[in-house]
Amino acid sequence: MKSLIKIEWLKIKKYPVFWWMLGIVALTYPGVNFMFYKIFHFENSHMEKNEAMATNLLKMLIGDPFTFPEAWHSIAYLSSAFVMVPAILIVMLINNEYTYKTNRQNIIDGLSRKDFILAKLIDVALISLAITVVYTITTICFGLVADFSYASKMYEQLYYIPLFFIQTFAQLSIAFLAGFFIRKSFLAIGAFLIYYVIVENMLIAFLKYYHIAIDKYLPFEISDRIIPPPAFIGKFGDNGIEKYRATLNAIPLHIALTIILTSGIWYLCFRNYAKRDL
Repeated sequence: MKSLIKIEWLKIKKYPVFWWMLGIVALTYPGVNFMFYKIFHFENSHMEKNEAMATNLLKMLIGDPFTFPEAWHSIAYLSSAFVMVPAILIVMLINNEYTYKTNRQNIIDGLSRKDFILAKLIDVALISLAITVVYTITTICFGLVADFSYASKMYEQLYYIPLFFIQTFAQLSIAFLAGFFIRKSFLAIGAFLIYYVIVENMLIAFLKYYHIAIDKYLPFEISDRIIPPPAFIGKFGDNGIEKYRATLNAIPLHIALTIILTSGIWYLCFRNYAKRDL
């Protein structure tokens, strides 16, 4: 495995686009959360009296989503919506193999086809891990800044860290699948974004409208439900509290479904590449 990591490192260390995209990822997650943080903590002095009272009442009812321990859930949920940014990086990495014929050269140099895909799996896992570290640091910073008096509760919902990693790895694996089968970066990124942003959301709306209860089994929705909407979103509406608890209780099922789907994606890639004409 060390040799595979070394080979991948040699490919990306002088690839400026990789570092630019990684920098964008590192800035996107804290940046997005900072925007929501400022909205939620908008100073009462900037509001009319009635607006300030309504805001304070809302905070009393739902709590502060950026204080511990709820910060782990809230920031994981808000951050997960921007997986498209690292997904573009994943697609570019696999498509560069085709563009510069490095995949073929690796096989000629003695790397097995199985090891080549394993190296790509390691890439996706390491990038997912890096994103998870960014998420963890972001949450700790926001949690401490929002209200330091809750710092003692920092360790109460740490399970959202592995949940965030599983979700990120699963969705980046779908991005890898798009790049693996669509060998042109522009087309692969376009196909991924169109499905992620438009197609699946349209399917979910259609299925819900006709009360067809299979929307939760769509590729991204499966892993999205690992981190359901946090309390400040999920508890609103009719029977909001009951629905919120139901989404939390469904997390183990969606972890299992996500692992099955992700394993299937990588099995398909291994099998296909073993027979593919390079």
